[in-house]
Order: sequence, then C-alpha cells, then structure tokens
Amino acid sequence: MVKIALEYTGGLHCVATHGPSGRSLETDAPVDNHGRGESFSPTDLVATALGACMATVMGIYAERHGIELKGMRIEVGKEMTQTPPRRIARLTTEIWLPAGVQKNEVLERAALTCPVHASLHPEVEKPITFHYTVE
Repeated sequence: MVKIALEYTGGLHCVATHGPSGRSLETDAPVDNHGRGESFSPTDLVATALGACMATVMGIYAERHGIELKGMRIEVGKEMTQTPPRRIARLTTEIWLPAGVQKNEVLERAALTCPVHASLHPEVEKPITFHYTVE
C-alpha cells in the first residue's frame, strides 16, 4: 500500500506528500469553484494521473518491443459537469507519438489498459486521439 499524507493549509489549499518518496505537491480549488487556481485542483490531478498513467503503460509496452517513445506528448482536457452534482464529465486525451513511430494498434490498446482509465466512472467520457508524425 502507498500512503499519501495530506494537510489542509487553509484558503482551499492542501499539501500532499507521497509516502515512499517524501515528495510534495500543492493543490488549490479552481477559480470556478471558490479557489484562486494557484495550483492543480483535485480534479486536475485526475486528468494528470490519466495522462501520466497512459504514458507509463505505453512506455512499458514500448520498452519491451524496442519502440522509442521519448518525446511523446500527451494533453488531457478536463471538462466539468454544468449541472449538479459537480464532477468530471469528460477527459479528452490527445497523444502525439514521436517521429519514427509507426501506427501501432497494440500500443494504442496498451494506453487503454491504464489503471486510471479503468478506474474512472463509466459516465466520464474518455475519448482518445493518437497523432502519428508523417516523415
């Protein structure tokens, strides 16, 4: 089990500390929900986790198969519901593969095996677009 320790520091800010490494990050409520948007919001971290998880799982597959993914870029767009209850409605992911990586359906499927993707509520829309560089 990995433990994350959180301290509420006031003003809708928290500091989260990763137990195994001791590294910390700060959060703030978003501007559209009473915060100042000075750092990642908790739901921003969900979007961040999705992108990082996909990159990691794709990286594991790529290393096993001799595919170089260094330079791959991922953007995750987060949209919240417009009506209560407030929750993430859609996480749109775009993945740009580096030059030299050929279209690879198995690599794309690997992204979908990411534990964060599998853990999201089924009502959260999760479209993914892969972009390959044409040389």
